[in-house]
Amino acid sequence: MVHMSEENDDAVLQTLLDRLLRFRLPRALELKKRVDAGQCLTDADIDFLKMALEDAQNGQKFVVRNPQFHILGSQIVQLYDAIVSGAMKNEAERGDR
Repeated sequence: MVHMSEENDDAVLQTLLDRLLRFRLPRALELKKRVDAGQCLTDADIDFLKMALEDAQNGQKFVVRNPQFHILGSQIVQLYDAIVSGAMKNEAERGDR
């Protein structure tokens, strides 16, 4: 028997996954590529990351209740962390010039 919260979780997780695959992940990968090439983030990039992290935080309770998404959630956090860390390094290096 499927409980109502499980049905709700499925719908929310599907929406979050769709948003991740269509919008968040392609843009995050593009940002990672730019940061890895030594570029700095724009204000729009930073706004995107803030929204993406807010989405991730809002979806965290659904991911916690659905173990099949733990690895994916962890990988997304690592990607965002790599982007932010790389961008901070690029900014610091730019400031040293």
